[in-house]
Amino acid sequence: MPRPYTSYPASGKVFMTAPNGGTGQCSATVVADPANPGRSNLVWTAAHCVHEGKGGDWYKNLVFVPAYNSSGAASDHQRAKLAEVAPLGQWWADRVITSPLWTTEGTRGGDAANQYDFAVIKVRGPEGESRSLEEVIGTAVPVWFDAPREQLAIQAWGYPAVAPFDGQELERCDSGRPGSRSFDAARPSMLVIGCTMTAGASGGGWFADGPDGRQRLVSNTSIGTQAHTALNGPYLEGVARQALDYISRK
Repeated sequence: MPRPYTSYPASGKVFMTAPNGGTGQCSATVVADPANPGRSNLVWTAAHCVHEGKGGDWYKNLVFVPAYNSSGAASDHQRAKLAEVAPLGQWWADRVITSPLWTTEGTRGGDAANQYDFAVIKVRGPEGESRSLEEVIGTAVPVWFDAPREQLAIQAWGYPAVAPFDGQELERCDSGRPGSRSFDAARPSMLVIGCTMTAGASGGGWFADGPDGRQRLVSNTSIGTQAHTALNGPYLEGVARQALDYISRK
């Protein structure tokens, strides 16, 4: 994507510490808060970016960086100052929610739990910052639940980090109408788009224009193919709406 990334401030990166002490990175999106319009502190990502899944635990020290590496200061293995890679601050997680179907069933191999591979993080601002995340960055993307699949033309955004990418650049895939994939026919089938983004793009927002022409979030990157030719994302319906509404009220 053309720089500066502060032109697309709702997109960013999430960094985390795994229970075993390792570190990870994902992509994420600032979404509108139903209970606090204009003052959202909510960030949408993938469930596997916040919890290990079946038999595992929650990740710790989650921090969201909107418009990460906006100026390109950290590109090409350059050393960069914190203010250069986090021009809109670091926003630490206070609460996290995802579907219990992920926490009890999820694996990294791709299965029915990925049909609920979404999460919402409630964040707090840098020390001394009284404004909400939405007020600081100037936007938050509404979530479109039960979006009509046949009417969607999707853009997927993220920071892929596995070669040929390095996690420092915001990338975008443009797709026509998505296909579908299901591991369990009793659950909402996933959306599928052609895209070459790799790991690190997980959790990144999938966007489509709503009936009013405004961009809305309709999914997030969950799993890809081994050949890196396609991405799958959960279809957001009642379970996802309940998660957003619940954390919005907390």
